[in-house]
Amino acid sequence: MMDDDDRPRPKGDAASLLSKEELAPYSIDELAERIRLLKAEIARVEAHRDKSAAHRNAAEALFGKPAG
Repeated sequence: MMDDDDRPRPKGDAASLLSKEELAPYSIDELAERIRLLKAEIARVEAHRDKSAAHRNAAEALFGKPAG
Protein backbone atom coordinates (compact mmCIF):
# COMPACT_ATOMS: atom_id res chain seq x y z
CA MET A 1 0.00 0.00 0.00
CA MET A 2 1.38 3.40 -0.99
CA ASP A 3 1.42 6.07 1.70
CA ASP A 4 0.55 9.67 0.73
CA ASP A 5 4.15 10.67 1.55
CA ASP A 6 5.45 8.13 -0.98
CA ARG A 7 3.58 9.63 -3.93
CA PRO A 8 5.43 12.00 -6.24
CA ARG A 9 4.57 15.66 -5.72
CA PRO A 10 2.77 17.39 -8.57
CA LYS A 11 4.80 19.85 -10.62
CA GLY A 12 4.26 23.45 -9.56
CA ASP A 13 2.54 24.47 -6.39
CA ALA A 14 -0.79 26.05 -5.51
CA ALA A 15 0.80 29.38 -4.53
CA SER A 16 2.40 29.71 -7.97
CA LEU A 17 -0.90 28.97 -9.66
CA LEU A 18 -2.74 31.49 -7.46
CA SER A 19 -0.22 34.20 -8.26
CA LYS A 20 -1.05 33.87 -11.98
CA GLU A 21 -4.83 34.07 -11.54
CA GLU A 22 -6.62 37.17 -12.85
CA LEU A 23 -8.16 39.08 -9.94
CA ALA A 24 -10.25 41.59 -11.90
CA PRO A 25 -13.42 39.43 -11.95
CA TYR A 26 -13.59 39.29 -8.14
CA SER A 27 -15.72 41.68 -6.10
CA ILE A 28 -14.35 43.54 -3.07
CA ASP A 29 -16.12 41.05 -0.77
CA GLU A 30 -14.73 38.08 -2.71
CA LEU A 31 -11.23 39.54 -2.50
CA ALA A 32 -11.62 40.06 1.26
CA GLU A 33 -12.70 36.41 1.64
CA ARG A 34 -9.77 35.29 -0.49
CA ILE A 35 -7.38 37.25 1.75
CA ARG A 36 -8.94 35.69 4.85
CA LEU A 37 -8.50 32.19 3.42
CA LEU A 38 -4.92 32.87 2.34
CA LYS A 39 -4.00 34.21 5.79
CA ALA A 40 -5.48 31.07 7.36
CA GLU A 41 -3.43 28.93 4.96
CA ILE A 42 -0.27 30.87 5.79
CA ALA A 43 -0.89 30.23 9.50
CA ARG A 44 -1.43 26.51 8.80
CA VAL A 45 1.82 26.27 6.80
CA GLU A 46 3.78 28.18 9.46
CA ALA A 47 2.42 25.88 12.18
CA HIS A 48 3.45 22.81 10.16
CA ARG A 49 6.91 24.30 9.54
CA ASP A 50 7.36 25.02 13.24
CA LYS A 51 6.21 21.50 14.19
CA SER A 52 8.62 19.99 11.65
CA ALA A 53 11.50 22.11 12.94
CA ALA A 54 10.75 21.12 16.54
CA HIS A 55 10.67 17.45 15.53
CA ARG A 56 13.99 17.79 13.68
CA ASN A 57 15.58 19.64 16.61
CA ALA A 58 14.42 16.95 19.04
CA ALA A 59 15.85 14.22 16.81
CA GLU A 60 19.16 16.08 16.50
CA ALA A 61 19.30 16.52 20.27
CA LEU A 62 18.67 12.82 20.79
CA PHE A 63 20.78 11.33 17.98
CA GLY A 64 23.21 14.13 17.18
CA LYS A 65 23.25 16.37 14.15
CA PRO A 66 23.74 14.45 10.89
CA ALA A 67 26.97 15.05 9.01
CA GLY A 68 26.36 17.39 6.11
